[in-house]
Amino acid sequence: MSTRRSPLAMALLSLVGEAPMHAYRMQQLIKERHKDDVVNVAQRNSVYQTIDRLLRDGLIAVLETSREENRPERTVYELTGAGRETLLQWMRVMLSTPAREFPEFPAALAFLPVLPPAEARAALEERLTAVEARVSALEAELGGAAKFLPRVFLVETDYQVAVLRAEAEYVRGLIEDLRTEQVTWDYRL
Repeated sequence: MSTRRSPLAMALLSLVGEAPMHAYRMQQLIKERHKDDVVNVAQRNSVYQTIDRLLRDGLIAVLETSREENRPERTVYELTGAGRETLLQWMRVMLSTPAREFPEFPAALAFLPVLPPAEARAALEERLTAVEARVSALEAELGGAAKFLPRVFLVETDYQVAVLRAEAEYVRGLIEDLRTEQVTWDYRL
């Protein structure tokens, strides 16, 4: 049986490969390390569902279950041999092969004429402001972290900055086109 690959599943396998741990600690580490910028752990339930799938497929195993005083029961998981091999294979594929992804922004661009040109321009200007603010925040984070961490631990943030800079440049050009070309379209819903 082949387990469905996902960024969250890859992250969880990676964490239990570092050391056995319980689900809540996995979610905490993802957030503490700012990996929640690239792995969605906003819904705790998704972490538990992914753990169930990894457990069912034999990629992780229960190391122990314990309960401390008034706390809920905690199950600690460890990586299996099959989990280690699967993680390594996923990493090779995820690094080497571009995936078909369906993010919202390109989808919205595909249907841009749904909005009147002035509204589209205003929405894009708002996005540009948000993207520029995000670039500034990530650059500040990189600057601080680069003082004590090797670059290999910061590559996803460095990548995000590069992608966001390219997006900002693209959006600036599109806004300018919408401003200067007096674009009109007649799209009726």
